[in-house]
Amino acid sequence: MSDPGFPALPLAHARRRFFAEGRDPGDAIAAHIHRSWTRCRTLALHDGDTPPLDRAQLGERREQAMRLLECARPELDSLSEHALAHGCAVLLSDASGLILDEIGSVDFLPKAQRLALTPGVDWSEGTRGTNAIGTALMEREPLMVLGAEHALPRNGLLGCAAAPIFNGRGGIAGVLDLSGEASQINVHALGLVRMAARQVEHRLLWAGARGRLLRFHRRPGLLGSASEGLVVIEEGRVVAANRVALALLGLGWDALLDQPAERWFGRAWAQAPGGRGLLTLPDGCQIAAATERLAAEGARRWPAAPAVASGQAGSLSNEHRPGEDEAADALAAPLERARRVMDQGLPVLVTGETGSGKEVFARRLHAAGRRRGGPFVAVNCAALPDTLIEAELFGYEEGAYTGARRRGMPGRVREADGGILFLDEIGDMPALLQTRLLRVLEERAVTPLGGGRRIAVDFDLVCATHRDLDAMVADGRFRADLLYRIDGWRVTLPPLRARPDRRALIAGLFAELGGGARDVVLDAAALDRLVAHDWPGNLRQLASVLRTVLALADDGATIGPDELPRLGGAPAAAPAPGAAGSPASAAAAATAEATPPAEPSGGRLPLSALQAQAIDQALADCGGRVAEAARRLGLHRSSLYRHLARRAAAGAD
Repeated sequence: MSDPGFPALPLAHARRRFFAEGRDPGDAIAAHIHRSWTRCRTLALHDGDTPPLDRAQLGERREQAMRLLECARPELDSLSEHALAHGCAVLLSDASGLILDEIGSVDFLPKAQRLALTPGVDWSEGTRGTNAIGTALMEREPLMVLGAEHALPRNGLLGCAAAPIFNGRGGIAGVLDLSGEASQINVHALGLVRMAARQVEHRLLWAGARGRLLRFHRRPGLLGSASEGLVVIEEGRVVAANRVALALLGLGWDALLDQPAERWFGRAWAQAPGGRGLLTLPDGCQIAAATERLAAEGARRWPAAPAVASGQAGSLSNEHRPGEDEAADALAAPLERARRVMDQGLPVLVTGETGSGKEVFARRLHAAGRRRGGPFVAVNCAALPDTLIEAELFGYEEGAYTGARRRGMPGRVREADGGILFLDEIGDMPALLQTRLLRVLEERAVTPLGGGRRIAVDFDLVCATHRDLDAMVADGRFRADLLYRIDGWRVTLPPLRARPDRRALIAGLFAELGGGARDVVLDAAALDRLVAHDWPGNLRQLASVLRTVLALADDGATIGPDELPRLGGAPAAAPAPGAAGSPASAAAAATAEATPPAEPSGGRLPLSALQAQAIDQALADCGGRVAEAARRLGLHRSSLYRHLARRAAAGAD
């Protein structure tokens, strides 16, 4: 117990008082830090270098956690944008605290490696003392551990925010973590990992469910989103539930699990699969619900958001309202055609403007196809430094280059064996790498850097780009034979401004990002303004705006147009073709590299000079704001960071 007579102490004094003097530090530390320090005081902690598991051992642990890895991959990729922008890393651990995966800033990753914050290393509290991953496992709640709050002094420069990921029985499946220098981690980072963990839990429950699935929420529009309650029912008894369901029912896992479903949902829940309507809870509250019979494990489809029929409470209706599902699944037909092509072993090329959802489409393709039981390995060719992309793709042997990991690395192509290799922004791949990739695709074998034997690989290929690859081939900037090899079937995704389902999409995404769980809603005027915007950055820009709205909103708030951040640009219908800020000008900016303008003399500027000029001008116009400049150009932020790094290096020389 803390002594109420003690004043709050600086953290360094609190550490000395607790660890050296054995006295209580009072209110100088958070309650979860106090509990963790108390647990760790009796442990023999290891403050030296701890080698990670070898490749085979780590591979075995990843295999054991394959479902977690697959369900967490979208959130890892989403959080990686925050990590890149803030010099952090995003990590995923298993239920024991062993780090399984890591994505992050090239500036921070070497520091993380020096601290053993890397795949294959155990970060449980019993091994590493107070730290966000291990302490979140013990506390079973999202939390931060900043600087000297870490039990081991060597970890004092770190700031970490972590959230446990629960399975449908209340056990912990793993932990999602954002780590960086202590100054980079704050409540916003904690909110991001908390929200991402809920998303992973939703996918985990879907991926492992059998029997009957009951989906429900008090708001009909949130069915089909990550904010819906999920309950799995086998032989009439509840066998699993997500945390949203527990919150909506006001129950804990102990009270709900293994109890008859009829006790909580009445007899009407067991109507024909696919039914939808209203159910009445024991307290008299009505909920919108849908129930469906599940096929064999692994055959899940993400549901379209159903509408509630106007039948009586307590009954489920199978009525279908024209247009209610089409808006929620406008890409179903192209997805099905692409799946058929890919299941025959042919590659799929997904094109579309930056931020239009190309990776989301690729993940849905993986989930629907023959390789759904295998890994989905995503590589952003635009986000990797030119010096690292070859090692990242093809792996390397021990000692292949300075700074290489001690035991080498298999590479993303080998990690995709038995699954899908997704090469995002393949139009940004350097010419030398295009040649090597072509050889790998033709021979289905890869040779790591530094020599070694050739290793056979078996995967399906999906590539994506916002560039005009045909024009790049004509200009000699992309290999024609590689284009023929990756372009087995081409799918062009429409920009957000051209999607007929954007109203339902915006409302659903807002709920999925946290509006549903926090009971925050957009009023009609705010939704109208969002629907009317031209969204030059497409879904990525939309998600960023909605996250900002949610970060500033109080729970239960109704968001009007005045609460929306400045959107920039113009309404979708306002600009004339080619006008500044119009879709045409946005597309022209995004493809500036593909069609370099001629010099007044009639010659052409070098490609690198054109790109540098465009980036410098955009940064100047945006007052140095990288994110805004990237949206204006239609480029990934990492491209602008690399440009700035080259400028700085040139200035230093």
